[in-house]
Amino acid sequence: MHANVWCDVFSHVINVAIVGATGLVGRTMLRVLEERATPLASLTLLASARSAGTQMTFRGETLTVGELTAESFAGIDVALFSCGGTLSTQYAPIAAAAGCVVIDNSSAWRMHPDVPLVVPEVNPADAYTHNGIIANPNCSTIELVVALQPIIQRWGCRRLVVSTYQSPTGAGQQGMDQLTAEVAGREPERRITSHRLAGNTVFHTINAINDASEEEQKMMRETRRILHMPELRMAVTCVRVPVVGGHGESIAIETEQPCTPDEARALLAESPGVVVRDEPQRNVYPTPVEADGTDPVYVGRIRRDESVEHGLLLWIVADNLRKGAATNAVQILELLQHTT
Repeated sequence: MHANVWCDVFSHVINVAIVGATGLVGRTMLRVLEERATPLASLTLLASARSAGTQMTFRGETLTVGELTAESFAGIDVALFSCGGTLSTQYAPIAAAAGCVVIDNSSAWRMHPDVPLVVPEVNPADAYTHNGIIANPNCSTIELVVALQPIIQRWGCRRLVVSTYQSPTGAGQQGMDQLTAEVAGREPERRITSHRLAGNTVFHTINAINDASEEEQKMMRETRRILHMPELRMAVTCVRVPVVGGHGESIAIETEQPCTPDEARALLAESPGVVVRDEPQRNVYPTPVEADGTDPVYVGRIRRDESVEHGLLLWIVADNLRKGAATNAVQILELLQHTT
């Protein structure tokens, strides 16, 4: 579907599908659609042949998960994909050719020049340039740009240094299962890393060519693309930590113009999708426990970075399964649906 005809489709209550409905993010998409009371004409749940037949509840009704096939998208207006890059590469073009707009949560389409990469609070206009596929950014990237875009828009940015503290749930159910088993003293049936997760910190897979992990490269590429700042100077280190509930990020931003912590705090308090929790003397600051099951990006520990001329330090946390994946995808759907 080309961008210039989408208004005709979204001028009415729409038919939606979730592809990968039985997975960790797919289940969260179902929950978010229900919580937000997103207007739907119908909801179709799709998954692999192995998961087909699973029963799931939505708005008091029992829905049976169907098997994903090339014929699954007839009559579907929007499909929320959370089925991994391989299946997305195969089925997203099929869905788009059938007149269905795909909002894809995998990394398969994020850097494709004809596929917009969208965070509704940051670059909503990009969503309307789609040709049938819209990409959902990486979970860590989403919370980063939601917190930083207001600051960069007001005071500019010379350089950005980010260190992440990521929940194993970012790797889906397999990451959660490994951590849960290890905490209980059991050997995990499936692993996302050969290292122990419980009581440990581990890195994502490291690229032998440039010594960066895929996660670190994703954050740099995607942040530059979403912010339309292809030359943005960034340094990123991504780490998995044994927590459930969300990803934390330590941010050091060097702005072009002087900015005080109080000015940044006031601006962020008024910014969409952001909740400021910044009274560290009273032990008030963002934590994964607070973020768990919620949609905002929480920001705290806003203070001056004395190592550079115009420097700020921030600590942010968001639920990686919700704002970092499912909620952002649903917000993109609503962005298209509510604009006529």
